[in-house]
Amino acid sequence: MKTRAIYPGSFDPLTLGHLDIIERSSKMFPELIVAVLRNRAKDPVFSVEERVEMIRKLTEHNKRVHVDSFDGLLMDYADSVNAGVIVRGLRAVTDFEYELQIAQMNHTINEKVDTIFLTTSLEYAYLSSTIVKEVASYGGDISKFVPKLVEEKCLEKFGGRKEG
Repeated sequence: MKTRAIYPGSFDPLTLGHLDIIERSSKMFPELIVAVLRNRAKDPVFSVEERVEMIRKLTEHNKRVHVDSFDGLLMDYADSVNAGVIVRGLRAVTDFEYELQIAQMNHTINEKVDTIFLTTSLEYAYLSSTIVKEVASYGGDISKFVPKLVEEKCLEKFGGRKEG
C-alpha cells in the first residue's frame, strides 16, 4: 500500500463535501496531505494562508491528515512529498469526464502516482465552493453547506447575512 496520499484543491472555501472526502480518504492511507493550490488563474475569496489555517483547525482531530499548500504542477509536488496517490472527489458524471482527463495527463507526467476517485456522499452531491460563495455573497444562509468556522469566516468576508 502507498503510504502517502494527496487531496489537492483550491478549497475556496472548504465545504462539507470536501470534509467528507478528507475523512473518508484519511481512513484509506496512513497519511493524507490536504494540499491547497495557489491557483493564479482564480481570484480567491480567501488567501492560501487563510484556507490552510481553516482546514488545519477543522482536521486537527485527525492525526493522519496534514495540510500544506503548493503551486505549480501537482506531479512535481507529489514527487517533493513522496506521495503515490492523488485523491479526487466526484459529484457527477461531468466531474468524471474532466477528472479522468486530468488523471490520465498526470499519470503520463509521472506514472509512479495513481489517482483514485471517491464519489461524494449523496447529501453533498450538489455542493460546490462556487455555489457557497454565490449564496454567501448575497447574504444567504450557508450553514448547511460548510463547517461553522467556514461559515463565520464567510460572514466576515461578505458582510454578514442580509434580512429578507
